Amino acid sequence: MKTFLLTIICSFCSIQMFYSQEEDGVVSLALPVRNSLTFNRYTINPTFSFVREQNKYISIYNKKEWVQFDDAPQTYLAGYSGRFAENIGAGVGVFQQDYGVLTTFGGILNFAYNARLKRDSNLTFGLNLGVYKSGLNTGKVITNFADPSLDNVPSHLLLTVNPGINYGTKFMDFGVSINNLVLYNVQASELLQDDPRQTLQAHMMYTGYIYSDGFFDESKFSGLLRSEFGKDDTTISGIAMLTVPKGIWAQVGYNTLYGASAGLGINITKQIAIEYNFEKAIGDLTHFGPSHEITLAFKLNNNSHYDYSAEDEMSALINSDNKRVLASSKPRMDAETRAQLLAESAARREEIRERAQGKAETRAQIAAENKARIERQSEAKIAAEIKAKQEEQERAAAVKATADALAKSKTEEIAATEPLEQKAREAQEKLDAQNKAQAESEAIAKRAAESKAALALQDKSKAEAKAKAEAQAKLAAEAKAKAEQEAKERVAAQNKAKEEAEAKAKLAAEVQAKADADAKAAAQLAAAAKAKQDAEAQLALETNAKIEAEQAAKLAAEEKASQEAKTAEAVALTQAKTNQEAEALAKIETESAALAKEEDIEEEVQVNPTDAIGMSMKSLADVTSASKNTQDELLARFNAMVVSKDQDLKDLKEENDLSEQGIYSAPKAFKSITEENNALLAIRSDLDKMIDTNTERIKELESLYNERIKIPTLRNDEVTVYYQKTIQTLKAEQAKAIQTRAQLSTTLKEINEATEFERKRRIKRAAFTNEEDRYVQDRAALKMIKESTPLSPVSLKAEDFNFGEEQGNNIQIIKNVKNIESGYYVVVAVHNDAAKRDEFLRKAVAAGQSNIDFFYDVNTSRYFIYYKKLDSIDAASEAMKTKGNQPYNGKMSIIKIEN
Repeated sequence: MKTFLLTIICSFCSIQMFYSQEEDGVVSLALPVRNSLTFNRYTINPTFSFVREQNKYISIYNKKEWVQFDDAPQTYLAGYSGRFAENIGAGVGVFQQDYGVLTTFGGILNFAYNARLKRDSNLTFGLNLGVYKSGLNTGKVITNFADPSLDNVPSHLLLTVNPGINYGTKFMDFGVSINNLVLYNVQASELLQDDPRQTLQAHMMYTGYIYSDGFFDESKFSGLLRSEFGKDDTTISGIAMLTVPKGIWAQVGYNTLYGASAGLGINITKQIAIEYNFEKAIGDLTHFGPSHEITLAFKLNNNSHYDYSAEDEMSALINSDNKRVLASSKPRMDAETRAQLLAESAARREEIRERAQGKAETRAQIAAENKARIERQSEAKIAAEIKAKQEEQERAAAVKATADALAKSKTEEIAATEPLEQKAREAQEKLDAQNKAQAESEAIAKRAAESKAALALQDKSKAEAKAKAEAQAKLAAEAKAKAEQEAKERVAAQNKAKEEAEAKAKLAAEVQAKADADAKAAAQLAAAAKAKQDAEAQLALETNAKIEAEQAAKLAAEEKASQEAKTAEAVALTQAKTNQEAEALAKIETESAALAKEEDIEEEVQVNPTDAIGMSMKSLADVTSASKNTQDELLARFNAMVVSKDQDLKDLKEENDLSEQGIYSAPKAFKSITEENNALLAIRSDLDKMIDTNTERIKELESLYNERIKIPTLRNDEVTVYYQKTIQTLKAEQAKAIQTRAQLSTTLKEINEATEFERKRRIKRAAFTNEEDRYVQDRAALKMIKESTPLSPVSLKAEDFNFGEEQGNNIQIIKNVKNIESGYYVVVAVHNDAAKRDEFLRKAVAAGQSNIDFFYDVNTSRYFIYYKKLDSIDAASEAMKTKGNQPYNGKMSIIKIEN
């Protein structure tokens, strides 16, 4: 126990040694093998290569996470692990992880050692040592042009240490482990700091068996609850697994970070197994999609049987042997001892069989005598008791016969298939069963003797029973006469009640017929009045709709005219600015042409410089000239994108203009705005970088030129004169490129602003149409509710109403609400769901409020239900004070509409 406490203290003290840090291309060891309790368990805790393990496995594992994404994270793991000795477990694995352009490849070495404290008390120590290489996979990097920096991407060789400890009892296991306790960069020769994947992990595991009849008999149940504590967050997960002896296992789990999982495994043969797990992200990672993992394993035959968990022999698809054998920790017997034990067991079974045969004959004789006595008895009660005794004796005989047959079949089966020690145990069990059957037979014989004595007493009481029966017959005759008299009286009463009910029914039918005729007439009058009212309301609605449509068209025309004026003004300003820029560009091009002409002339007299500064100038000038071609190409692509954007703007404006005139235009071919914007952003970024790079190169070339002219002998030579003009030409061309970029950027900004305006025009037009459609649908729904909802036969209460959002006691002001007049409205409910709105309306109509109505606020997307509109705040306040006890007035509020 002292050793156990000392180990726990040392493990927790080692937590203070956490080191880790994020660097480019550096990844902590984190294998995503978290959903299986069958294979590769040592990656969860390093002690699990020993804990609850009997065999050794070779396995191949693959997991693809978030499969709906391209280049989704993917892990491959091939390993060999399991129990290698009475107190040793070990494992070795090779893995590769791909995260987009990041790749990790390496191996993991596992070792576990167990110290047995008591019979069912074990303390296991484990260690995982990982060595892997982490860095960018340049083969997956896609660029538009060659990037020399990709040739110098560093990779890192990392070493990580993950210790763990587990304390196990007969059914339970408790333990902790530290992930990435030490993360060492071999190339940099340093421990990495602040590793976010450096965590403390604690677990609790249960392993037990289910003993029942049928398919699930002797099934194994395993459950693992695990918590992982990091610096920034805590993750809790649980897995439950059921293993059936038929060679099938299933498991479910949940992880607070990665979501829910489910898996199924099966033994194809007794050595080959396959397992599949499905993981579905929940919460913040829902949009990442599901993950899939599959494991193919090969179990190596184990000739040793270890303590601390028994070996579970399971069947397979191609093997019909479903016998489950639990490993025994008892020492094996030699052949002579087993033969002697078998002979003794056979002799003992033969002796028991002979004794049971004699007792069976005695029981049969007793049963025959009892049966003869039963046949001579006429009393029903005595016959029933004797028959029960006989049935009990027959069951005892059947038990004896079954026991003999079972003993014989089990003896043959034991001799053919089972180990001899198992035969001895089963023989002892059968002996105990036969002794029990013998005891039961003796008890039955005793009860038979008691029944024999009871027969004599029953003969004596026969006369008394006969007299008692005659008295009971007399009493039964008197009761029968009395019952017949009462039956006659009940029939007479029923006939009288039937006549009275028929008379009442006839009278009720006449009253109901008269009421139906009156109701039909009233309904016809109400229908006529309702039809007139609906026609007037429909006419008013059509008139209001026509007026509103004319006003909307007028406003749209005014807005369109204003916008066209603004657009024309903007176009004029843009055109003027474009003309000025064109003149400036023409001037620059003229100067450039002149310079180019001079440059061509000078090229003829150029000589290759021989001094160091001149050679540097020549090299830098050549590089700048080469990159200028790339810069010009980017400018051309930028200009093409701007022209495409301008054409899209013109098409959108034309579509909006035609739509306002009621002319349908065919839709344009689909174009991904996101992809286009991303491409444009990439071109602008590349162009900005190229312009900045060329500008710096020109400045550096000019600096070299200034240094060279300081040398008196080189100040006026041909090289100096040539590069003086070259620098002027490059500066002029660079200024032209910068100006062109600025002009295109300004044009693009104006196009984007105009495009945004045209999009708002289209959205506003669609919103106007949708709002009108909603208003028509809302009116139709209200009309149908009022016409089809009857009055409630019982009084409704405030608890029956869903008032929705509470508005408080203050007056709320809402502006620009269409299809409703300005004023004060006494609102009784507020909902943002049409179904809840209709439910409240039906209950209000059923409660007797026929004036119920509502309006919709498009700014808040809410329905405000009311039945009274007032013109002043005083009248609204008075209505709030005198709301009465109507159930739909439970949460009234005042809303002011300002249009």
